[in-house]
Amino acid sequence: MNATFLVLLLAMGGSDKVQSTRWDFKAEPVGKIPAGWSATQTGKGDGSVWTIVAAKDAPGGAGKALAQTAKSPAAMFNLCVADKSKFKDVDLTVSYKAMAGETDQGGGPLWRYQDSNNYYVTRMNPLEKNFRVYIVFSGKRVQLGSANIEAPTDQWHTIRVVHKGDRIQCYLNGKMLLDVTDDAITQAGKVGLWTKADAQTLFANLQVREQ
Repeated sequence: MNATFLVLLLAMGGSDKVQSTRWDFKAEPVGKIPAGWSATQTGKGDGSVWTIVAAKDAPGGAGKALAQTAKSPAAMFNLCVADKSKFKDVDLTVSYKAMAGETDQGGGPLWRYQDSNNYYVTRMNPLEKNFRVYIVFSGKRVQLGSANIEAPTDQWHTIRVVHKGDRIQCYLNGKMLLDVTDDAITQAGKVGLWTKADAQTLFANLQVREQ
């Protein structure tokens, strides 16, 4: 059994199907990138190294996490994308633990991914003590919203994103901190994970549900 558990739920009162997907990485071998996932990057340079690691305390109870382990250049974004995923309007949650990084720390999920230069991302940076949502469009990152907040390193935190139409709401540990609108990317796309530069971060229990 691979890391993806796909459930099709019948919408109440009709026959429309709602796709809900969870990746817990439990069946994935330590030391390798998960099956069906690809590491890529925004920007030039060596880095964006993703691998499964043992994590006994990982939320979801699988005992494993997906880690970005490289000390990438300062201007580079490290991406890991679920190859066969395709979502437009999403309710997405993922847990993360910031482990290291001198230039950057932390990270978060990405969605509506068209390619490595076009997607949305929200992330927590413990060094800057802020939680932000961005669009990366034609390779350029544009900030859509920001909130000042602390989220200590070496602890698990949960990020949730609800994106429906052009409205994006982002939560940290159950509290909605960002509520913005943007209509630059309207197509369905892949989901995945994101860090910047030398941010070495663990991710676990990624869940996505169509809105």
